[in-house]
Amino acid sequence: MNFAKRQLPLIICFLMGVIFAIQYYVPHQASENMLTQVNDWMLVIGIFGIALGLYSVIHLNMVKIKRQAPGWGFSTILIFALVVTFVIGMMNKGATVTPDFQETSFGWIYNKMLVSLGSTVFSILAFFIASVAFRTFRARSFEALLLMAAAIIVMFGRVPLGEYIWGLTIGKVITSIPTISSITEWIMQVLNMAGRRGILLGVMLGGIATAIKIILGIERAYLGGKE
Repeated sequence: MNFAKRQLPLIICFLMGVIFAIQYYVPHQASENMLTQVNDWMLVIGIFGIALGLYSVIHLNMVKIKRQAPGWGFSTILIFALVVTFVIGMMNKGATVTPDFQETSFGWIYNKMLVSLGSTVFSILAFFIASVAFRTFRARSFEALLLMAAAIIVMFGRVPLGEYIWGLTIGKVITSIPTISSITEWIMQVLNMAGRRGILLGVMLGGIATAIKIILGIERAYLGGKE
């Protein structure tokens, strides 16, 4: 039993990790066919993962409703919306439009409800982001001053009002200075891109290190234990 729970997953993980690390560098049709086959297996496993997640959501919310825990009303709405959307989606076979490009009932739920709710959430988040930015961008140090200046330039450079204000103030006094939109693009394409690539490089190196630890059996958290 211990072999099936511990040693066997480690052996499978090691073999699959090594095989597909080598497969990337093997320019042969058999290698490509093997990768395609394994990707199909991953799709099947992903479907079981979705089913498991669906069961978990229903079970947790049904328990909350049964016990009438705080927020159980929202759980009721969630279960109701889940059932209605699932039934209508199965009736429409998951299609949002008909063959003659007419909106289905499932498409109506997606476009008129889900998209609208998502837009509302992101609109609310904009106010929270503005509040956090106001508290964060305080010139307590030279680095914070640079961050605040860059943030102000980018925010003004992304809206027409900022371009208009820039033209009436600084652009009118110093005619040879670039427009604020040009400065914004330079900040985003040069300074911001350099920082993003540095962060992504660090993330990729960390991912490679973690993958090596998993393949070699050093990292065993995925087995469900404390190791």
